[in-house]
Amino acid sequence: MLQLRPNCELCDADLPPDSQDARICSYECTFCADCVETTLHNVCPNCGGGFAPRPIRPAREYRTGLGLIHHPASEKRVRSVYGARDIAAFVNNVKPIPPEQR
Repeated sequence: MLQLRPNCELCDADLPPDSQDARICSYECTFCADCVETTLHNVCPNCGGGFAPRPIRPAREYRTGLGLIHHPASEKRVRSVYGARDIAAFVNNVKPIPPEQR
C-alpha cells in the first residue's frame, strides 16, 4: 500500500493525503505538480522514471478495515539527496526519452 508521503521531496511543500497536487513515480518518490512540471520535466531525479498523480486514499471507512483511519499517511518527511545542479543535469539527460521507453 502507498506510504502517502507528506511532502514534496524537492521544495518541501506539504502534500496531505487528499492533495490533488501530489505526483509519484513507480518507487513512490513524491513531488508536487509544480516541481514535476517546471523543474523535473516529468523525470524522477532518483530513478529516472515518469510521474503519475498520486491516488487519494478514502478518508472514511467505506469497507471494513480500510481508509485513512486504519491505514494513515506517513508522517516522515523525505527530502532529495541530490542538489539542484545534479538534478538539472540528470533531468536534461533523461527528459528526451519518453517515460514508457526509459
